[in-house]
Amino acid sequence: MNAPTDHPADTLRKALATLLEHLPPSQATRAVDRLIANYRGTTPTDAPILRDRADVAAYAAYRMPATFEAVRAALDALADATPGWTPAGHLDIGGGTGAAVWAARDVWPGERATTVLDWSEPALALGRELAAAEPQLASSVTWERARIGASSEPAPTALVTVSYVLKELTEADRASVVDTAARTATDAVVIIEPGTPDGYTRVIEARDRLIAAGFHIAAPCPHSAACPIVPGTDWCHFSARVSRSSLHRQVKGGSLAYEDEKFAYVAATRSAPEPAPARIVRKPQIRKGQVLLDLCEVQGTLTRTTVTKKHGSLYRGARDAEWGDAWGE
Repeated sequence: MNAPTDHPADTLRKALATLLEHLPPSQATRAVDRLIANYRGTTPTDAPILRDRADVAAYAAYRMPATFEAVRAALDALADATPGWTPAGHLDIGGGTGAAVWAARDVWPGERATTVLDWSEPALALGRELAAAEPQLASSVTWERARIGASSEPAPTALVTVSYVLKELTEADRASVVDTAARTATDAVVIIEPGTPDGYTRVIEARDRLIAAGFHIAAPCPHSAACPIVPGTDWCHFSARVSRSSLHRQVKGGSLAYEDEKFAYVAATRSAPEPAPARIVRKPQIRKGQVLLDLCEVQGTLTRTTVTKKHGSLYRGARDAEWGDAWGE
């Protein structure tokens, strides 16, 4: 009998814990403070945010677990909309230390030719080091230094991910990256951004470009029509629960054993997907004898549905439903 192996999320947490053992807490804190300022800022950067190993180690502790969970949630939704499909290859544009690579490994187990492109050599070096903890990643991932938005064209591959990258780019470079992803992906593109109004706007812009390039929307929208949200009134985003190790709590200055990562995303496919009939786009409101669900539906509309006890099994399903889940048969 083969020995049991760790879940990729557990393996990643252990690798991060080992990494932080060698980083003085005061140095990590200073680097995290600067990274938080960059992460929450609104001005695109024209230079790598991650300048050296201390920056990269702090970034990995501060952002990798949350990025992993957000990307995994988006890839899970893509997998649900494309039953039976497994990406034969994966390109992660602006992948840094490789959180999206770990997430894809979790959603679709097994080895696949994978390339991580980033312009920060320290980030790529650390990503390679962390991946050594997971044999299938260690043997199948190539880490390449490249300027995001540069003119060089990646080789075609099945899946292209772009996670938490567009915020760091100028408007022209954002368009270039999305167009490159569309040209490169033979099967699917997934783009993830912070779950803020600005992040949602960038996702919608990317969504429009992907549709114009001939892609179909697989998730979260159950349709490829225009987003029904009136600009400036609201924004579509979701939440992923992130477990924190003691070292993670120390670096982030938090006391809880978890945090909730808010994110916006779009998953698009070249072939027609099997999207959910509807998507729960707000946290379900559970009241006495009823559950209120805000849904984005296949017709391209937003509706509020009330599910009551008289609906039997549907009501039980509604009570167990979570923000971001598919809804309906």
